[in-house]
Amino acid sequence: MVSRFALTASFVALLLSPASGLAGSRGPLQIIVSKDQQSLVVYDGDAVIATSPVSTGKAGHTTPSGIFSILEKRRHHKSNIYSNAPMPFMQRLTWSGIALHGSNHVPDYPASHGCVRLPSAFAASLFKMTDRGVHVLISDRQMTPVEVKSALLFRPAPIEIEPPLSDVPLRPAISQAADGPVEVAMRQPDGATGATRSMEEPIRILITRSDLRDDMREVQASLEVLGYAPGTVDGHSGPATVAALRAFQASEGLESDGKLTLELTDRLLRKAGRTPPQNGKLLVRQGFKPLFEAGLTIDNPDEALGTHFLQFRHNEEAGAEGKWFGVTLENHLPSSTKKRLGISTEADPFAYNGIQRTLARLTIADDVRKQVEQLLSEGSSLSIADTDSGLETGPGTDFITITRPRPAG
Repeated sequence: MVSRFALTASFVALLLSPASGLAGSRGPLQIIVSKDQQSLVVYDGDAVIATSPVSTGKAGHTTPSGIFSILEKRRHHKSNIYSNAPMPFMQRLTWSGIALHGSNHVPDYPASHGCVRLPSAFAASLFKMTDRGVHVLISDRQMTPVEVKSALLFRPAPIEIEPPLSDVPLRPAISQAADGPVEVAMRQPDGATGATRSMEEPIRILITRSDLRDDMREVQASLEVLGYAPGTVDGHSGPATVAALRAFQASEGLESDGKLTLELTDRLLRKAGRTPPQNGKLLVRQGFKPLFEAGLTIDNPDEALGTHFLQFRHNEEAGAEGKWFGVTLENHLPSSTKKRLGISTEADPFAYNGIQRTLARLTIADDVRKQVEQLLSEGSSLSIADTDSGLETGPGTDFITITRPRPAG
């Protein structure tokens, strides 16, 4: 285990260094917390900016592992769960109560009720370094970002003198499904007439597997195209959707039982002129809000994708394409989840070039790639996971991915 003295000395040295970045970094930061080492490291790309000891959650109050980002910052905060306990320099990671915060009691072992405790002086310095949206990765082991090269990774789109709106319809995010197809507009600088990269907040991209809800939404969209009024296109089979399915079955001379089968799905989509849903999907958020999603294809779907996180660094002044820096998180899926997803081979989080191998299994349509690259900017991120982001992802969050430890024994 890395000694507490070494971590504290490292932080002090970095704090005194002119290049430490504590007064403001030139690039997007990411924070990695190791529960095994009880340490926190701040990275700018693959360069260490600062380190500190921490104290994570004790037994019965374990700090969740996974991919998070800072949702809220408060200089003065008190816990609304634990008797108004002071949580100075609080930086919230989930709306369910997990945060980074300062404390006068940071022992060299897990001791909190789930939050990540920081020494008071470091908490104050870190608070000055970060903005809302800075990613925080929490893992059992220490991880170090490394540059990742792959033809699949997005690159900034060249500035084009074209109309700013795409004519490529993309699926809206689930919360926007009732609003119809989404077209992504590119923000223009004052006086400009052509498309350019978005000047809004960095986008957050999640690549994951499609599920039954995605299939049902395709069915509902097909029923709507054919005029059968399935209700809201939300992926849930409500009474209106069942009634629409029965009406379609009757029109096709089939038994009108409202039960959806693979054969019925195929017939319905073909009748509506729609292609079968793909086995993967790409979702995009910006400014803590869903933006759009689209399908993609995953090769060898019986193999787990694993859980990976990448962040984009781009220096437009230098005219470079930019770099992606990534890490792989250990994540052990329950047997029931693997069975539901058809996974027979688990991912090895320690495999050489594991991120590149996963990326090589993905196929993304050119029109979808173009839409993403028009929005790509400094600090944009890409998460890859076998399961969707779960209950923690919602209003006012980026994609939050919770990882699971290896079962005991």
